[in-house]
Amino acid sequence: MKYLALLLVIPFLSATECGKKKNETKTEDTKTEVVDSNSNVLPKCVQKIIDEGKKETPSTAPIQVDEYLFKGKKVYLFTAPCCDFYNEVYDENCKKICAPTGGFTGAGDGKCTEFFKEAKLVKNIWKGKTE
Repeated sequence: MKYLALLLVIPFLSATECGKKKNETKTEDTKTEVVDSNSNVLPKCVQKIIDEGKKETPSTAPIQVDEYLFKGKKVYLFTAPCCDFYNEVYDENCKKICAPTGGFTGAGDGKCTEFFKEAKLVKNIWKGKTE
């Protein structure tokens, strides 16, 4: 009976901690900082994903966006703001390709397990900034 009670309490405590982290993320004021010095603008579809994430409560906007070359194509890795979110990869038109990491297990969605072995980082194109 003690073990059953323990099994019921552990998920509750875990959920409580995750909620605290989400609330902390919600209260942070994230500003856009463009890192790409060649164009000084983000691709429109990337900016749209960031803006849509900022509208949600708590915010689901990425904390960072990096450009990679993957299988001969330019792709963008969106790093999630918190626990249990997927870190998603999008193509140049912002069509979701896969999630190499993140999620409940941390192993992504299983659709591109080879991403970090094959992809080459080009540059960071956006990073959330708190003030």
